Amino acid sequence: MTPPDTPSSDPSRPDLRPPDLLELELLPALDAALLAGRADQLLSPLRLVAPGSAPEDSHPGGEPPAVDRGEIAAALRVTNDAYGHPRAAELASRLADAETRVVVTGQQPGLLGGPLYTLSKAVAAMRWAAELERRGHPAVAVFWMATEDHDFAEVAKIAVPGRDEVVELDLGEDPEPLVPVGMRTFGSAVVELLDGWRQAVYGDEYEAWIDRVATWYRPDGRFGEAFARLMVAMLGEHCPLLADSMLPEIKRAQRPSMRRLVEHRDELEAALAAADRAIEDAGHALQVRPQRDTSPLFLLHRGERRRIEWRGPEGFVLRGLDDFEGDVAELLETVDENPAVVSPGVLARPALQDAVFGTYLLLLGPGELAYLPQAAPVYRLLEIAPPAVALRPQALVLTRYERERLDELELALDDLVIGAVDPAAVVAEKAGEDFVAPVLERIEAELASLEGPALALDPNLESPLEKTLAHVRRGLETFNSKVEAAAKRHHETLARR
Repeated sequence: MTPPDTPSSDPSRPDLRPPDLLELELLPALDAALLAGRADQLLSPLRLVAPGSAPEDSHPGGEPPAVDRGEIAAALRVTNDAYGHPRAAELASRLADAETRVVVTGQQPGLLGGPLYTLSKAVAAMRWAAELERRGHPAVAVFWMATEDHDFAEVAKIAVPGRDEVVELDLGEDPEPLVPVGMRTFGSAVVELLDGWRQAVYGDEYEAWIDRVATWYRPDGRFGEAFARLMVAMLGEHCPLLADSMLPEIKRAQRPSMRRLVEHRDELEAALAAADRAIEDAGHALQVRPQRDTSPLFLLHRGERRRIEWRGPEGFVLRGLDDFEGDVAELLETVDENPAVVSPGVLARPALQDAVFGTYLLLLGPGELAYLPQAAPVYRLLEIAPPAVALRPQALVLTRYERERLDELELALDDLVIGAVDPAAVVAEKAGEDFVAPVLERIEAELASLEGPALALDPNLESPLEKTLAHVRRGLETFNSKVEAAAKRHHETLARR
């Protein structure tokens, strides 16, 4: 998605338009079917905002769900003010208003901000909210920081542009499997990682920024807070309200929904299984592996986040623990008295998130959209007003140098995105270094022209002529291999860039 007034949509540079993932068939098949309107029934009761349309077109009546967000809004004002958000009070006040339309997106709080699409999600949420405001509707954007997730490998690595190539950095092996990332500190490994970042980047202008980032990403720093401060620093007044999923006010607001997921577990199990069958019957693969007799909720036990699995009509166990048995009555009591230790899995998170915010528009990535049909039954069970759903925009960042290089080599971004070209081969070809083959062709033609006169003079000259041709061919082929190796060495740096 590129606004029409941005430089990258300059009609004089047609090859620099952002590649369309749908056109290039790089989206999951179910996403493509949803965007084409061929799988609406699988997403029900949610509705996808068709490209070029407005959320109102996907909402019955066009009105936002009636949800009391007062307590959560007050808490987000405090936390976002602590993050340094310049509009914390204004946006929190807007969130508290029942008439406000809430645009929600989110991601795990990845290291140094995580993948680029995390930033594009945040920017897009603010732009959707601004568009709703332009249409005369009060709106606010909220970014859900999934700090309850425990996938350390997903949040503990980052790729940064280096002098000659992309450099991958990480915090090493997971020291505390199953511990939610929101409860973790970075540890001493972050110091070495920041040093690696300094060595990778080019130009002194990055030094001040890395020094600033290092004040948040320090050994005793936490993923959620560091991520939030970084987002505010990058986006300023355009930053959405940042909502930590472990915030006590959010957990209290989730109690009714989590209780219902436990009480109606058999009904939910049947609904999820039916949704999976419908998706497969439509010819699509399941994005999330089915887990029968399993709750979409996790329980924090001894500092570890473990999946709840049902045992019999009134019992449950925790996955991976042989010494734990509980009953449903105790679990319901935990939900009521200590909701902070209960958290949703991938299929329950969207609905619980939208229940507490009364989400009007939910902004998702391709992978998330692909699993949303499997999560749709949770919305029906919880009787949540379904939000409209939109696919996040794609973002591709190119420096001026990279744009000039693409122009020089006459390359299209689409070719690079889908891997249709070998950059090294293109660079060598454009440099005109394939100069041996034409010479070989001319020499072979000249030697072939000797055959007639030579054989007319003496038929015994045929064998010497063939040997001469073979000798010349081998010699030039050997020389050509050396030329190709030299060209590869000469251009490998440019190809990496």
